[in-house]
Amino acid sequence: MEWTPTLGDRPGPVYETIVEALAADVASGRLHRGERLPTHRALAQVLGVDLTTVTRAYNEARRRGLTEARVGQGTFVAESAVRAPRAAAAGIEFDLSMNLPPEPIEADLDGRLARGLEGLRRDYGFTDFLNYQQAGGSEADRGVAADWLRKRVRTAAADRLLIFPGTQTVLMSLLLALLKPGDTLLTDPLTYPGIKSAAAAAGVRLVGVENDRHGMIPAALEEACRRHKPKAIYLIPTIHNPTTLTIPAARRAELAATIRKRDLLLFEDDAYGSLDPKQAPIATLIPERSYLAATLSKCIAPGLRISFLLTPDRAAAALLANTLRTVAQMPVPLMAALVLRWLADGSADAIIAAITNEAAARQKLAAKALAGHDYAAHPRGHHVWLRLPTAWTRLEFASHVHRQGLAVVTSDAFTVDGAPEHAIRIALGAARTRADLASALDVLSVALKSPVAVSRIV
Repeated sequence: MEWTPTLGDRPGPVYETIVEALAADVASGRLHRGERLPTHRALAQVLGVDLTTVTRAYNEARRRGLTEARVGQGTFVAESAVRAPRAAAAGIEFDLSMNLPPEPIEADLDGRLARGLEGLRRDYGFTDFLNYQQAGGSEADRGVAADWLRKRVRTAAADRLLIFPGTQTVLMSLLLALLKPGDTLLTDPLTYPGIKSAAAAAGVRLVGVENDRHGMIPAALEEACRRHKPKAIYLIPTIHNPTTLTIPAARRAELAATIRKRDLLLFEDDAYGSLDPKQAPIATLIPERSYLAATLSKCIAPGLRISFLLTPDRAAAALLANTLRTVAQMPVPLMAALVLRWLADGSADAIIAAITNEAAARQKLAAKALAGHDYAAHPRGHHVWLRLPTAWTRLEFASHVHRQGLAVVTSDAFTVDGAPEHAIRIALGAARTRADLASALDVLSVALKSPVAVSRIV
């Protein structure tokens, strides 16, 4: 049975209502990726409109990335929203170096942006968002964010929560407000490059603590505390970047106990927590000394530049709000208002669900392509941690796939101290479509099977 849009009383020109109905049916699951749509003439006849109206609607849907035309076959629902290629080095066709969330067609990001912005314009007007706003968000804004975060953090409260322009700003603010130059911050041996750059700028010393297959080792944390007298610890317990490790509940409890015993502050980066919401942050075990950063960059889109920081108490929130004024003044008001609207009306959860489903599908592609190789992954994560064959050096392998048009990141970017692990990170979400990802993984698979000597003569 062919698709027939339900136009109802949607406002605007008919061609736009057709596009909106198409977007809504994709988002709801009524239409599926790759599904063939009626011909222009057939749809015009069913709807009782001019052929030119349907043609204009299909053209607009294609422009928005909702559909794709196949010569001689017709019009089909697109696989994913059209993402403009990021600026890449010459010769790079597949850039899997940046850890981005995918943009599946089911998320309907373009449509939700358009509808959300139109709702803000209708309800408030845009000029309200062009002035200075309260650093960290108004009480009402923080209440909306706390309500959403409370699904995972039962104790989340508006008076302890701040809205930041991205987690990088959170990290810089924490280092400036709570540590001083020369202080030591403990991390995993491999960690997010953003904390490395922030620590360098703040004059804070990073020390990596030994891990095993369950994450940071409590006994090693004890020893690091004795040797280095740290003030704080930075952890990514869920879908760690870059290793993909998720710390199990028992180890989280052990680490929390050690952190409390050693009187450390916890800086917890919950960048990927929404992709695996059953995992309770370590901050829930020791809220009195935890600063939990929950960003939307990895579960919705990085360009929103919205993160929530849950602090131990009101005094800590006030201190960090003052630091935010110094570092970045405030989040972009229009983006903050859009995100809060999405949190309140359920759009954010729908987007996250679509992105999580797409991430799972991409992980299955990676598992097939990397079968037989030594790698780590999370079933709903955006990246893979691939350990390289010993015949290759990291530089040789990265250079080899670069010449084949594929960009990846070696472990050097994540290493805190000591020798870098013999591995690379592959960002699956960075591919524009599953087809692009499959092609990139083919390049990777062939390279893994190639002898080093071949790479040196290519």
